[in-house]
Amino acid sequence: MSSPDRDSGQELGENMDLSSLSLSDLRRLQGRVESELRRRTDTTRRALLKKMQKMAADEGLSLDDLLEAAPAAEAKAEAPKRVRRAAGTAEKKPAPVIKYRHPEDPSKGWSGRGRKPQWAMDWVAQGKSLDELAV
Repeated sequence: MSSPDRDSGQELGENMDLSSLSLSDLRRLQGRVESELRRRTDTTRRALLKKMQKMAADEGLSLDDLLEAAPAAEAKAEAPKRVRRAAGTAEKKPAPVIKYRHPEDPSKGWSGRGRKPQWAMDWVAQGKSLDELAV
């Protein structure tokens, strides 16, 4: 790697053949990469902190002043979100109240919502009123 701040990954992606490395070599490389990531993250964090402190000072504030106000803004931004439940775990609604009963089979009923059952359509087709089947 030619430059410590190089982010393009072109040199790494084009010139490094990882398939030729042994497992122990890959683990050593992984350790080096993780160490470098930690070092650069810390360096970047410190540099940004200095910049932010300077920006706050230029406005007559301290960084602590800014950070004290941040949790209130975050709390509003992070309003409780609905959690989707996995299929089949949703709370079941109570069965709708039966408003109409089958004239010959009282075990069959209809709430009056949704598609009308065939027995109710047959009843109406005979010229009778659904009110006669009301519970």
